[in-house]
Amino acid sequence: MECRAGCAACCIVISISSPLPGLPQGKPAGMPCPHLTAERRCRLFGQPERPAVCGELPASLDMCGTTDAHAFAYLEELERLTAPSEHAH
Repeated sequence: MECRAGCAACCIVISISSPLPGLPQGKPAGMPCPHLTAERRCRLFGQPERPAVCGELPASLDMCGTTDAHAFAYLEELERLTAPSEHAH
């Protein structure tokens, strides 16, 4: 499956724990990646500095659905389910 042009849900919703240019501590969930263009395309696509997680998260019908709203909702729930517990010791 190809990414939907202009969706960018995965570039906005998910957190990135590895460093990326301009964000040495990673990117928090819900923050648009600073490397998104105005057309919501990745400036780092195909570049070695692109975080591995970005290249390893393939578009799928389950995740992306048929609308951007589905992709945002799915990834928000995935992020919620995989976020570190605030009560971890």
